[in-house]
Amino acid sequence: MKYWAIVHHDPGSAYGVSFPDVPDCFAAADEEKDLMSYAIAALDDYFADGHEAPHPRDLEAIRSEVKEDLAEGAFLVQVPLVRRITKTVRANISMEQGLLEAVDETADRLQMNRSAFLAQAVRNEIERVA
Repeated sequence: MKYWAIVHHDPGSAYGVSFPDVPDCFAAADEEKDLMSYAIAALDDYFADGHEAPHPRDLEAIRSEVKEDLAEGAFLVQVPLVRRITKTVRANISMEQGLLEAVDETADRLQMNRSAFLAQAVRNEIERVA
């Protein structure tokens, strides 16, 4: 599930992130590059507190609601809801042998096990492409 977020930024201040479909959820980042990871964490924290996840509205409905903010320079980003569920589940995956060897070598250099490294790599990629 993805939610539209509106981002406000005035020169010399942090980037402020709010979610029209999740009115009590906010995030802030000093750097634009940190927006997505902070926004993902804010959504996760909000719903981890027991709030129900509303169905996200489409882009046109959000644009209509925040049109004045957009006219003043704010912009929209789509943020995926990535829940940190503490329960670990076993998953069987397949990949090319050379890639698996590279995964294991990199995980070892980072002092991680294969599962932890793959989980972190997947989370990083989701945040990057969101």
